[in-house]
Amino acid sequence: MKHVTEFRNPEVVRKALAQIKAMVTRPWVIMEICGGQTHAIIKNGIDQLLPKEIELVHGPGCPVCVTPLEYIDKAICIAGRSEVIFTTYGDMMRVPGSDLDLFRVKSQGGDVRIVYSPLEALQMARDNPDKKVVFFSVGFETTAPNSAMAIHQAAVENIPNFFVLVSHVRVPPAIKALTKSPHNRIQAYLLAGHVCTIMGWEEYVGISELYSLPMVVTGFEPVDLLAGIAEVVRMLESGQVDVINRYSRVVKKCGNQPARALVERVFRIVDRKWRGIGSISQSGYELAEEYAPYDADKHFGLESIDVDEPDICISGVILQGLKKPFECPAFGKECTPQTPLGATMVSSEGACAAYFSYNRHLNDQQATQDTTQYE
Repeated sequence: MKHVTEFRNPEVVRKALAQIKAMVTRPWVIMEICGGQTHAIIKNGIDQLLPKEIELVHGPGCPVCVTPLEYIDKAICIAGRSEVIFTTYGDMMRVPGSDLDLFRVKSQGGDVRIVYSPLEALQMARDNPDKKVVFFSVGFETTAPNSAMAIHQAAVENIPNFFVLVSHVRVPPAIKALTKSPHNRIQAYLLAGHVCTIMGWEEYVGISELYSLPMVVTGFEPVDLLAGIAEVVRMLESGQVDVINRYSRVVKKCGNQPARALVERVFRIVDRKWRGIGSISQSGYELAEEYAPYDADKHFGLESIDVDEPDICISGVILQGLKKPFECPAFGKECTPQTPLGATMVSSEGACAAYFSYNRHLNDQQATQDTTQYE
């Protein structure tokens, strides 16, 4: 645990907080782009320890949360077929579609299975040649190489009964879209360390310069996050615009080049709809022509499915950082992890799930985190 506990060291945390407090002279709004960072921030009470001038808002960095409603409906449609073994990550099972979720499909007799890797799904296709095995491929650039490897291997082995329903999205175009929004008030970004581990941070340099946005690559432990926040505050206060890597033990500027090369071979970049946000230009992946036979969307003839988001859930404005989960009238009442109205309450990286898990749906006194070790 040494290499974990040292990034939770209370003394280092206290020094970082003191550094931030000494620098701040005015209000600043900073968005952490990743749902994993959101959970770490809320779990550790980091937002409550920061000076009142620093507001952290939560971005659309939860791949489950931004998967379009029609893709959930497509998954449900495929999963109910008798000839299909449908596989997906556990978080996707309870994401509500228009009428059902995948758990309900399973309870009604659908062969729906949770996997930890698309390579498990590929093995199922080898073991069940009389079935069509479909993997629901969801995620940011972080998980795209895993999906690309499974698809590429299926092509190498000429496995005809393996298919992928692709709903991968890309972070840089989302940052552009958020920044260009007329409602935008974000002044700096904490970039997701695991995304940058794969893709590097070169693509963010142009965005930073174009929109005058300080950006810092950071990790997920308290020391990582506060180091990133301190760097962002320093740049904001000094007027510096740059992209700085504070997760150098993992992230390189060029990322993981073999993984990037595989993604670029198997996928092509396309416009993609984000749940609760809408279409974002060049923000997603679909299979390249060479790998089109493995596209579940095309194989099952579901490309025309298009549905509207329900009005009852405000996850779209939460994902854009315009509101916090507790500002939703249904939060903690009609909408809970047991009775979710939207994906942000379902996913283990969803902002609503983070606020609920750490009691931010209670009154201020009850909801305060135990942050005494850092005070």
